[in-house]
Amino acid sequence: MASEKGGAPEAPFGLLGHPLGHSWSPTIHAKLGSTPYELYDLPHDEAELFLREGTWRGVNVTIPHKPLAAQVADACSPAVKRLGVANTLVRSGDGRIFAENTDVLGFAWMLERFCEKNLGESPRAALGGRKVLVLGSGGASRSVTDVLANEADARPITISRQGTETYETLADRHADAVLLVNTTPVGMFPHCPDSPVSKGVLASLTQLRGVLDVIYNPERTGLCLAAEKLAIPVESGLAMLVAQAFYASEIFQQTRLDEDLIGQIERDIRLQTQNVVLIGMPGAGKSSCGRALSRLMGRPFVDIDCTIETEEGRPAAQIIREDGEAAFREIETRVTGAYGARSGIVIACGGGVVTRAENYDLLHQNGIIVFLDRSIDELCTNGRPISQSRGVEEVARERMGLYESWADLRLACTGSAAGDAREILAKISSRDA
Repeated sequence: MASEKGGAPEAPFGLLGHPLGHSWSPTIHAKLGSTPYELYDLPHDEAELFLREGTWRGVNVTIPHKPLAAQVADACSPAVKRLGVANTLVRSGDGRIFAENTDVLGFAWMLERFCEKNLGESPRAALGGRKVLVLGSGGASRSVTDVLANEADARPITISRQGTETYETLADRHADAVLLVNTTPVGMFPHCPDSPVSKGVLASLTQLRGVLDVIYNPERTGLCLAAEKLAIPVESGLAMLVAQAFYASEIFQQTRLDEDLIGQIERDIRLQTQNVVLIGMPGAGKSSCGRALSRLMGRPFVDIDCTIETEEGRPAAQIIREDGEAAFREIETRVTGAYGARSGIVIACGGGVVTRAENYDLLHQNGIIVFLDRSIDELCTNGRPISQSRGVEEVARERMGLYESWADLRLACTGSAAGDAREILAKISSRDA
């Protein structure tokens, strides 16, 4: 058998699925010690042959092969027997295959931490006997529902497009739900920030104490963003991804690992994937600081205004003069959305990006937003038609409150782009420590 990397021999560990895009599993398992770890992108018939006759020692399994993983196993955990799907297989020395569902274990870990951190109680105390809404009816839904029913003693209600419990009846019939968990792919990159339910529907669920989303890319899905606006505690699926890999690695290596690794790896991946977004007044130095920061962090750099100029064939100032500011803002939002959905880049925004409220979600979904604050009397207005026509003071009065409300971090400019970049990197690193 060969891996998706083109004829290489099988690694002892890996991930099986179809189709497979980018996966954090190799990175996570490298930190856990279950290596070498490869990706195996195989259709059903090849997947079955791989599972039955391959030389692997341990393999994680994702869509669409989880039912197959349970079927080929010689022995199964109680969770696999209940659910009929497995995402972790390990082969013993005599060739027998054991199947586990570490999605169940991963979600249980995520749920326990979420409840203790945000609700001040264990899952059983917070959710026991209470209604929990689970969006979606696929394999992830079964794992989540199993944990809610058996570990938290909750009353999970599965919401799907068909059947008796649908999205259309959600608001009318389930206003008393205390937790909502999304297990659908709605809102996953690149279709972000879509959401399976609207902010209005969330607001109608007046007893909600939390929202969980098993999607981990983007960091904050449309559902998470809506919950944040309603001040509902929220978490997306990175913790579940790392936790399920942690328990799979323990099975692969037949050893106990330090559970603190879950949080450490989660923080490492978040720091690696999080965009750094620079906002501030026109002329504050966002572009020069962004270029310096990208070099320090070893990341791609995107200047939104320069990208617009490349795509449109005209600089921002010319578009504003010829087509008007409203037309430019439409283009700016489109480009901001395209790059805000990406991960692990440094983004310098135009000074007016904060004038459209929808741009906040586009930048916040995967980013830490840094307000680069330079004294008004130091701002350059050359080539900036809005600052020239309205005056810097008026533009500042209009935008300064928005910069401050959007920002996760604020930096008073140090006097040099390199100095600003170093200060930002230090603040980000200490914030995630």
